[in-house]
Amino acid sequence: MTEPAAPAHHPHNAARHPRPRHVSPFESLVWLKAGWFYFARNPGVWVAISVIFIVMLFVLGLVPLLGWAVVLIGFPVMVAGMVLGCHALAQGKPLHIEHLFAGLKVHAGNLSLVGVFYLLGGLIAGFVSVLIGGGALLTGYILGALAGIGLGLVSGVLLGSIVFSVLWVLLITALWFAAPLVVLRDTPPLDAMKMSLSACFNNFGAFVVLGILIYVLIWVAMIPAGLGVLILVPVLAGTLYASYQDVFGDAALVSPHAAAPVKAD
Repeated sequence: MTEPAAPAHHPHNAARHPRPRHVSPFESLVWLKAGWFYFARNPGVWVAISVIFIVMLFVLGLVPLLGWAVVLIGFPVMVAGMVLGCHALAQGKPLHIEHLFAGLKVHAGNLSLVGVFYLLGGLIAGFVSVLIGGGALLTGYILGALAGIGLGLVSGVLLGSIVFSVLWVLLITALWFAAPLVVLRDTPPLDAMKMSLSACFNNFGAFVVLGILIYVLIWVAMIPAGLGVLILVPVLAGTLYASYQDVFGDAALVSPHAAAPVKAD
């Protein structure tokens, strides 16, 4: 009796579910440097993209009652567009303002689902943190004394904040590679977020360093009346694309130096 043959490895599935590479913590500096050079390839178009991106997020946020939800759901779609813009530059093609909306043409439904999962994750993080914080407050109330209530209030707020921060970091790591994996690898939304979470923890040192550097850059960008954000947004888009190529994709495309600067038509 012959044994059944093992299922053949499907190359398309391998393309959709690549194995993340492990990189050095110092690679975060390389990603940021690549992000800057992607911006420098066409700063005028990138600044225009940043302005439109920020204005759209602001306008969407004004939608009554559901504005914040619309922003979270639409965020991965626009991020994917900027990733596709970086991908075009890496291939020696021109960058266009229309790249910001390219995510609407490529896997708009899956990218929106990433946003829905992002929204649900944020709601769950908030609910869990309130639940745990409320439990600590209830303990203080049961103790009865004013000192017990005060201690319960302080510990409840502190514990709730810590829990929310931890859950939010997990959510951000699940979101980091999700948009590139969806638009460049045709990866299903939930799989993309799981792979992103796994890749970030597999490269824990690199992303700790990157997180600290981004935190500092955000404060620096806010100094000149917030105008630095117009530069920081595309730099972070290029950083995201560079980190994706380094961890999941073709490392040869990480550096934008290979091709001569390309201007938009």
